[in-house]
Amino acid sequence: MNCLIVGLGNPGKKYVDTRHNLGFSVVEAIATRMGLRFRKSLKLKASIAGAVDFFLAKPQTYMNLSGVAVKKIVEAYQVPLKGILVVTDDIALPFGSHRLRLKGSSGGHNGLKSIEGELKTVEYARLRMGIGCPDGDISSYVLEKFSEMEKKILPEIIDKALGLIDGWLKKGK
Repeated sequence: MNCLIVGLGNPGKKYVDTRHNLGFSVVEAIATRMGLRFRKSLKLKASIAGAVDFFLAKPQTYMNLSGVAVKKIVEAYQVPLKGILVVTDDIALPFGSHRLRLKGSSGGHNGLKSIEGELKTVEYARLRMGIGCPDGDISSYVLEKFSEMEKKILPEIIDKALGLIDGWLKKGK
């Protein structure tokens, strides 16, 4: 069965290492461990790594339109809904926490809303990674770079995500 792991984020140097690009960081870590390289696909509106029946993707449509790229990839590679895992940040979860679900609502996350709208279903897996949220402007917070304290523990947070993804690949689909 074809498998697609999508990391959500925003394209461009301006957004590298921001909280909203945590999904990109996770799929980049998978690619590094597997010796895969991302290549941009204008047709699919994403950067893709992998081949045959396993794909990693970073939509290049900006977060709020992630579903456009996901739908194109799913159609091009004939990925079944059971074979999709979306990795994203989540302000509703405390920093460093993880929540893996085989289906569910967007929880107000615009990237997930876009995917649900394009795929017309909530029947795909998602790994939400907590970034917390202080009082104030949420849009500014998610687009900020991680604090120095957060950067120190980010590698172990990403490692835990990789373990959860490995478990999903082995038995969760």
